[in-house]
Amino acid sequence: MTSEPVPDVPHHAPHVVEPIRARRMVVLDTSMQVLYPSILVLGLYFLFAGHNRPGGGFVGGLVIGAAISLRYVARGVGAVRSSFRLPAHVILGTGLLLSATTALVPVLLGGSVLEHGDKEFDLPLFHHVKITSALPFDIGVALVVIGLVVMAFEAFGDEQAIDDPASAGPPVDEPPEGER
Repeated sequence: MTSEPVPDVPHHAPHVVEPIRARRMVVLDTSMQVLYPSILVLGLYFLFAGHNRPGGGFVGGLVIGAAISLRYVARGVGAVRSSFRLPAHVILGTGLLLSATTALVPVLLGGSVLEHGDKEFDLPLFHHVKITSALPFDIGVALVVIGLVVMAFEAFGDEQAIDDPASAGPPVDEPPEGER
C-alpha cells in the first residue's frame, strides 16, 4: 500500500500532523491472489517432504510466514487475523505442545528423547508411503513459527488496542484497587 496526505488538511500550520490514508495497489492485490496460495502450497511441501529432503518444520513455517507477510503488506492486519480461526498464541502453544509431546513420548516408551519410529505401507493413490514420528514434531515446529509470525504482525498493526478499553490500564486519576 502507498500513503498519501489527506488533501483537506491545511498545510499552513506547522504543528499539525497530516493524517495518512492508505491506497490499495492493483498490482500487489492481483499478484497476491496468485502468489499467496502458491506460497502456502510450497510451505506445505517443505513441511511434509522435509524429513527425507531439504526442508522441514522450520523451513515450511518460514515459507508460510512469508505468505502471511505478503498478505499483511497487501491487505493489512485485518487480513492476517481473518486468515486464521485461532488466535496466534493458541497456534503457537499448540505447536509447542505437539513438539514437546513428540519429543517426550519415546522416553515414556523406554527410548531416548526425540527417538523416532517409522511405518511403511502402500496406498492405492500414493503407492508406497513412509510415515515417521518426526512429522508431528515438524508440524509443531511449523505451528510455532507461524504463530510467532502472526503475533508479530498483529503487534505491528494492532490499532484495536488504542480503542479497546479492556487493553487500557486504570485511568490516571484513579489509584489502583489495592491503594484505595
